[in-house]
Amino acid sequence: MNSNQPSVSQAPRPLFGYRKFWAHRFGPAPFLPMSRAEMEALGWDSCDIILVTGDAYIDHPSFGMALIGRLLEAQGFRVGIICQPDWNSATEFRKLGKPNLFFGVTAGNMDSMVNRYTADRKIRSDDAYTPNAEPNKRPDRTVTVYAQRCREAFPGTAVVIGSIEASLRRIAHYDYWSDKVRRSVLPDSKADLLVFGNAERAIVEVAHRLAKGEKIGDIRDLKGTAFMVPSGWLPSDEWEAMDSTSVDTPGPLVKHADPYAMESTTNSAPSPVQPGEHPVRIVSLQERLAARRDRRAHTVIRLPSYEQVVADPVLYAHASRTFHLESNPGNARALVQAHGERDVWLNPPPIPLTTEELDAVYELPYARRPHPAYGDAKIPAWEMIRFSVNIMRGCFGGCTFCSITEHEGRIIQSRSEDSVIREIEEMRDKTPGFTGVVSDLGGPTANMFHLKCKDEKIESSCRRLSCVYPDICENMNTDHSKLISLYRRARAIKGVKKIQIGSGLRYDLAVRSPEYIKELVTHHVGGYLKIAPEHTEEGTLSKMMKPGIGSYDRFKQLFDRFSREAGKEQYLIPYFIAAHPGCTDEDMLNLALWLKKNNFRLDQVQTFIPTPMALATTMYHSERNPLRKVNRSSEHVGAVRNGRQRKLQKAFLRYHDPANWPLLREALKEMGRADLIGNGKKQLIPAWQPAGVPGKCHGQPEKTAKTRISPPPRRNGPIRKARPAGK
Repeated sequence: MNSNQPSVSQAPRPLFGYRKFWAHRFGPAPFLPMSRAEMEALGWDSCDIILVTGDAYIDHPSFGMALIGRLLEAQGFRVGIICQPDWNSATEFRKLGKPNLFFGVTAGNMDSMVNRYTADRKIRSDDAYTPNAEPNKRPDRTVTVYAQRCREAFPGTAVVIGSIEASLRRIAHYDYWSDKVRRSVLPDSKADLLVFGNAERAIVEVAHRLAKGEKIGDIRDLKGTAFMVPSGWLPSDEWEAMDSTSVDTPGPLVKHADPYAMESTTNSAPSPVQPGEHPVRIVSLQERLAARRDRRAHTVIRLPSYEQVVADPVLYAHASRTFHLESNPGNARALVQAHGERDVWLNPPPIPLTTEELDAVYELPYARRPHPAYGDAKIPAWEMIRFSVNIMRGCFGGCTFCSITEHEGRIIQSRSEDSVIREIEEMRDKTPGFTGVVSDLGGPTANMFHLKCKDEKIESSCRRLSCVYPDICENMNTDHSKLISLYRRARAIKGVKKIQIGSGLRYDLAVRSPEYIKELVTHHVGGYLKIAPEHTEEGTLSKMMKPGIGSYDRFKQLFDRFSREAGKEQYLIPYFIAAHPGCTDEDMLNLALWLKKNNFRLDQVQTFIPTPMALATTMYHSERNPLRKVNRSSEHVGAVRNGRQRKLQKAFLRYHDPANWPLLREALKEMGRADLIGNGKKQLIPAWQPAGVPGKCHGQPEKTAKTRISPPPRRNGPIRKARPAGK
């Protein structure tokens, strides 16, 4: 590390505390330019930064490249954007010329493999982030391909990669689509720097330092960045490396003792110093903690190498667990992982933005619509969020199948109420087609707005993987009053007729605030409310780190009660996942029986997709449980890999579909549960098969009383993809 560079432990510089780059005199552009003609109209001869993305360009803060682009523009830089270029050559990567500072490369708001392939590894027929939903407009592993083409277009130009695809592939990771452990995206993409998570702090700092003439290869001290270094490299003599096997200690799931509490003292005087003895100095707790923090700030944890985790699933699980334990920005240490003769170095995660900084980011001069170059083309992702507002980011739920925590972090970053109100008013005034209905006020979850640890000191020292599992931490503030206040104020805005909540609700938090549930049910449910129990069986739920079905039952009681009091007929739409690690066929059968008992007939259901770096993906690949310390005798976790079994578990969720009955009949007989085949109320599927539906007919159906069922969901279930809010 250069002597003039600060330590990674240093407090972050305010996001808008930099002196603006000289090009700020050009002012904000109506849209970031996508062509040389647009650049010339703005009076630009070149771009300082060129962003390359796999999504269409929608100038709205819910889309990562628009947010990053406008933020860099606000710092005074000229930012161009290249969207969905032809990757078969470097030609389209040259169309805006050579950037003065760097290329910023992203796959878009989603991992390109999740975007293109289904849970059955089949190619999707559409792409929600492309004009007219046209498929195949981006390559597989988009970040790698785009970065290589940028390097080819202008050799020697700095290349910085980011977005959820880069975040989730920053170390060696299991890749579901190739069914193998792949290297970090850094050596494959040949990028100079990777920025992970919500990368505002890092990308702004990189831009200003490059503008001052610093070389990108010398930028090694920024939180939220990763890069390649020679094997064994350390920033300075102050640093030490520790083997990960010496630090894999699970965080407590019990009451936290306050590590900052003062030690008790007595009034007795110290013993006099005898001749020849050195005086004994009492070292205070504060001094010891300061020394410990300094050591942690100069310690790097060496994970098992890429070659080791490829060969040994147990070491893969151990590396994954260690990675997740070092994810709190308040206490995380740097990580390093060998890839051949070089190392991938990961600095600790970025410090979350303050409320004031987040407000400023979301209030930049966005056009709030797609670039005019797309004409009348429909972009489904835009249609879905055009009348919604992001109020927060991050998630402390820690669900093992979800990638939000790995990308956005566990610490909730919330906007102010005033800022959200201003955006609703701007949306009302600037967004074409606004009819007075706000489709969502949310984020990764609907109800974590301004929820956080009651003590910042405890928060900064915590190593829990979840703040709400196995139960809600007693240090977690679950007061929903700020969210209630926001709802009430937003409803009162002139021109707003209805505010719906479309983000998934964390119901185990909501039951702590019946007043919130009443407010939600009375004013903000448009007939249906989606929630995600994910399963009913405790064994599977424990592998998901989700609450028991009892929490759902308590929420449903309150939901039904307040719906009746409001004089409304409203329904809960629960979502469930099939084929999750640790889930057996018996678990799915019990879930199907629960669905039938509660008169649920699910329309769209989700099969587990192992996304890179998620803890459930670690279970799927290694068949070990990384929620506990990993060793050779660790708990075995069954993985549902067989195509027939994955299809069967999904069929249990749609037990009412006649097309699934032949498979279910066969499975129930194999499971010794043929008693569930028949026409009785307590039986799961009938013994007969409708004409025209594949499968042998077994007689005619008996007439049974009709029962009310909850309507099917209008939108897809909780597929754990990055919301447009992420990067």
